[in-house]
Amino acid sequence: MELDFIAAFMIGLLGSGHCIGMCGGMGAAITLSIDKTDHQRRYLYLLLYNFGRIASYCLLGGVIGALVTGVTSFGSSNSMLIALRLCASMMMILLACYIGGWWFGLTFLEKQGQKIWRYIAPIAGRLLPLKSPIYALPLGFLWGWLPCGLVYSALTWAAISGSALNGSSIMLAFGLGTLPALLLVGFMADTVKSVLKNRYIKHASALLLLFYGIQTGYIAIKQLM
Repeated sequence: MELDFIAAFMIGLLGSGHCIGMCGGMGAAITLSIDKTDHQRRYLYLLLYNFGRIASYCLLGGVIGALVTGVTSFGSSNSMLIALRLCASMMMILLACYIGGWWFGLTFLEKQGQKIWRYIAPIAGRLLPLKSPIYALPLGFLWGWLPCGLVYSALTWAAISGSALNGSSIMLAFGLGTLPALLLVGFMADTVKSVLKNRYIKHASALLLLFYGIQTGYIAIKQLM
């Protein structure tokens, strides 16, 4: 189980460059609307926005974990979970290729997610501009549903977690992995973006994810033998 938490955290941490492109813009926009000298207020808005975003991931992870656990309880659960673990490792490998800029097939999943997002986006838009910090929480929660290959990859680990609680916990680990970059981008947007978008940083992150995905797949195959 610890392996799944580590995998989810690594997906979030090493995929932070992609996160900035998807969710960082909103975080930067929130802080730009606040007086630059009011650091306490800017941090409060950013924290609440990101807490809301992570809460949406936890909800998704809990639902996915519960659904898959219910389905596997009717069949050969061990074999099915090993097969799902193989799928999770494959998703991590595909994500590594996506982050490294070597293959962009995950955009297909993001396009499918747009079908749901087009109903959520107008609701999120009604919260802007933010009238008080408390509005940042539901904005973050709604923004967490933005179609994202990174989130979908993490959800494959939530699917094999064995319960709703574990699924939520795995997505919490993923969300915490994304948190450092998305907090910093609210204050140093250009600097953080230039670092995480650096070709060498992207390739190093992608190679680490690739290695981890292959290792996880190897362990799952050994369990089948």
